[in-house]
Amino acid sequence: MGLNPNHDMRTYLIVTTIALMLSSCGESKKEEKTALKIGQTSTQVEAPSGTALALSGNDMMQFDKNELLAKGGEKITLTFRHVGQLDKRVMGHNFVLLKPGTDITGFANEAASAGEASDWIPNDGVQVIAHTKMLGGGQTDVITFDAPEPGVYDFICSFPGHSAMMRGTLTITE
Repeated sequence: MGLNPNHDMRTYLIVTTIALMLSSCGESKKEEKTALKIGQTSTQVEAPSGTALALSGNDMMQFDKNELLAKGGEKITLTFRHVGQLDKRVMGHNFVLLKPGTDITGFANEAASAGEASDWIPNDGVQVIAHTKMLGGGQTDVITFDAPEPGVYDFICSFPGHSAMMRGTLTITE
């Protein structure tokens, strides 16, 4: 009984394909781009240190996380998304990181009094470390700020009536 050369070739191709697929499992190739300035002799560029955080709020007055974590001494880039559909005049959301010792209820009352003209941030933000702008459904804002000293910091949504449900903590480690 002779061997079928077409059958042997198909078997070889199938086995080779499976072997290649299995050998590449678990590997992830990461494309890195580096900037090269005119006159620069090295393509090695120091990667920026920092922490990227993501948070979202919805039409049910909820943040998707109530705890965030970052390292002290780094830049924090926070991407905040309003994943709901309602307009910001009806169900606006923001991220407001408060300074230590800030009374959340008092701040929220002052924010409500400050109104839309101040983007619901009272007293020119003297009690605020960082904040996004007020967003409506489908909008996103990205902010970058220096991590405060190690400790636990409160964050809220300052839209009137939201801080009771939309709050959490940012823990800064050493």
